[in-house]
Amino acid sequence: MGMPLELNTMIVTKGREKRLEENLFLLEKKGYRLYPIDIPVDVRKEIEGDSNGTGMIKKVEWQNQATFITYELVSLNSTN
Repeated sequence: MGMPLELNTMIVTKGREKRLEENLFLLEKKGYRLYPIDIPVDVRKEIEGDSNGTGMIKKVEWQNQATFITYELVSLNSTN
């Protein structure tokens, strides 16, 4: 029996990120996803949209068929 797993190389927030601290965010994604940790990745609101900035993922947790990522926004391309 297999487990569905998706490999992601960018963070797509769809506006659902939650700010934990000044530049630290938590995002919940449905399903099990694998992300690179401590490597700069693109942060976007939509997969086909423009880049909003660069983030570094600090923690990935799998729980109840969801993935929780904690990431630090290290650069911002737009204030909107």
